[in-house]
Amino acid sequence: MVEQEVIREKLKYLAEYLDDLKQAQEIPLGDFLQDKKTRRYIERTLHLAIECCLDIGSHIISSEKLREPESNKDIFHVLAENGYIPRKSLAQLTKMAQFRNLIVYNYAKIDPEIVYTILKYNISDLKQFAGYIIKSFPK
Repeated sequence: MVEQEVIREKLKYLAEYLDDLKQAQEIPLGDFLQDKKTRRYIERTLHLAIECCLDIGSHIISSEKLREPESNKDIFHVLAENGYIPRKSLAQLTKMAQFRNLIVYNYAKIDPEIVYTILKYNISDLKQFAGYIIKSFPK
């Protein structure tokens, strides 16, 4: 059985990270590209937000004894197969898992403009994920 407290705790952290990222969306591209500390802060905050989503998914999969995911991006597929998230969200969420892998394993090859694009246009994907989880596990 899914432990509601684990889900709530992860959602709390996710909300905090998303709020930080929302505030960072106001940074102009030029400033972002010039400021190494800001870029690293945003990269790390994106990483933490994505990790929260993956942790939530892993907890649900383990607790509900669902199919073992083959990779991080497969976590979202397992959740969709079992009705926790809609299939229409898979493309964006799996891209987020791939981006997480890039941050973790190929950190030297991160394109700052891609990070900025994700910051500006894709944070809502993580917020939607949180909404789906809240809907699946109301308080």
